[in-house]
Amino acid sequence: MIELDKIYNEDCLQGLKHLPDNSVDCCVTSPPYYALRDYGVDGQIGLEETPQQYIDRLTEVFMEVYRVMKPTGTLWLNIGDSYCGTGDKGDKKDPKNAKGRNGQSVSKTKDVEGCKHKDLIGIPWMLAFSLRNAGWYLRQDIIWAKPNAMPEPVKDRCTKSHEYIFLLSKSDKYFFDYEKIQEAATTMENRPAGVVRNREYGYESKDNLHPEAYLKSSHPFGGKKYGSNDDEQFRTKSGKPYIYTGKRNKRDVWTVNTHPDLNAHFATYPEELIRPCVLAGCPMGGVILDPFMGSGTTARVARRWGRHYIGFELNPEYIKIIEKKVQVAVDLFAE
Repeated sequence: MIELDKIYNEDCLQGLKHLPDNSVDCCVTSPPYYALRDYGVDGQIGLEETPQQYIDRLTEVFMEVYRVMKPTGTLWLNIGDSYCGTGDKGDKKDPKNAKGRNGQSVSKTKDVEGCKHKDLIGIPWMLAFSLRNAGWYLRQDIIWAKPNAMPEPVKDRCTKSHEYIFLLSKSDKYFFDYEKIQEAATTMENRPAGVVRNREYGYESKDNLHPEAYLKSSHPFGGKKYGSNDDEQFRTKSGKPYIYTGKRNKRDVWTVNTHPDLNAHFATYPEELIRPCVLAGCPMGGVILDPFMGSGTTARVARRWGRHYIGFELNPEYIKIIEKKVQVAVDLFAE
């Protein structure tokens, strides 16, 4: 019998088989990235011999997630990419892992079938398309933009500063509380400093060339489409006029700094990044699943915002770390 608010020390594919059909509301997770690190446990995902084997194994896991998810459920999946031809890893060691950063003397991405040396493999989209073909609805690709991205010593491309979060659903109609994650709408009062925009002139500049136009306009950006204008061209697709609420729907580029974890786990996503996934994807009191619990960010955010969680994690040391952090989140929610 699976208990709520508990992390199970077992392989997620086997653990998921103990969950009944249609029993969880949402899944928020980030599986181990391909050929990046050795987490020091047998049976771990991410060290398969080829990218396709990695994708096939993850697809198998997420089809079990599909089974246990309610018809209204969503999957929020954070995944990174890899390049072909990264070469030998040598003897470099990660101080957080006695066995080394990835346990590979020769990178598994040195030679990848179908890829040339220096090709971006496309791991995130390989997985997204595999899940779509298996029955998931691929609803959106969300960009996690990292202002403090790790520097790269590259001179023939830009430094990589983003990852993907894919939003997938089990059905075409699903739970999504968009109001919980809406943002403040941009108006003339809270516009970015130095920017002048006017709905009548269609003008935007850092130079105040039309002060009279600027002084006349106090409308939110978007101009006449907001308010009670009944003209057909100012209506929504549903035929209703726009009503200004002071808020706008959350955009699909999320700018969130990375945060180091001083504990044993070295691959964490920040709480700020997955809070919108939890708030929009799971109703209050619902159950969130994380098959790759890692440092426990999903569990902490779930409890802090009044949701339950179920998780799986192969490394028992990580579970001890998570349990301490989750208790802090429970105390905060109780306040």
